[in-house]
Amino acid sequence: MEYEIRRERLSPEEYVAFLKRTDLGSQYPKERFEERVAKLVESVPVSLAARDAKGELLGVCFGITDFAYWLFITDLGVARTHTGQGIGRALMDRALEAAGGEENIVMYTCPNERAVGFYEKIGMKRTDGVMVYDHVEWTDFTVE
Repeated sequence: MEYEIRRERLSPEEYVAFLKRTDLGSQYPKERFEERVAKLVESVPVSLAARDAKGELLGVCFGITDFAYWLFITDLGVARTHTGQGIGRALMDRALEAAGGEENIVMYTCPNERAVGFYEKIGMKRTDGVMVYDHVEWTDFTVE
């Protein structure tokens, strides 16, 4: 399958529609969902989209970075109909490149347990060295 990855700001509506076609739709809290997703797509420093020749959104990668030392992948998703085709790995490679390259950047993420195998396959490893300050109200739900 041919696709193109480019830096792109998605609209909140397109991103929410995409979430419904992926397994990412369960990673956000219900509280102020629409407001917060709008802020996310508007503000995230690394925003990549994989699209086919017709413009269909196949994959998304969002990350926050200082462009010097680290990149934190906040969102990585591929449409369920297109998993296993290398799109997720290609998005991760492009995100790392956009942040400053593998010779400069340490990449982190907090994966869903079902995605751990993917991250291990692309060379990431588990670590216990992450601290969390979490006082956010968080009601689980799935974007449908």
